[in-house]
Amino acid sequence: MSEQTVIDKLVDRLSSGYPSIEPAIVASVIRDVHARYDGRPLREYVPLFVERNAKAELNRLGVTG
Repeated sequence: MSEQTVIDKLVDRLSSGYPSIEPAIVASVIRDVHARYDGRPLREYVPLFVERNAKAELNRLGVTG
């Protein structure tokens, strides 16, 4: 599965997990976090890091998932 496919599935999963946040905002947070890893080695771990950091940012918006 490609990294982008994993990120797209993460958008779907976290959009469901944070129903009080607009899906577009969830997607934006995830894409912003994902962009932080551009050019970094060890791409196989990027989706995990993106998920952890995106959850932290979404929780800072005052919603738990």
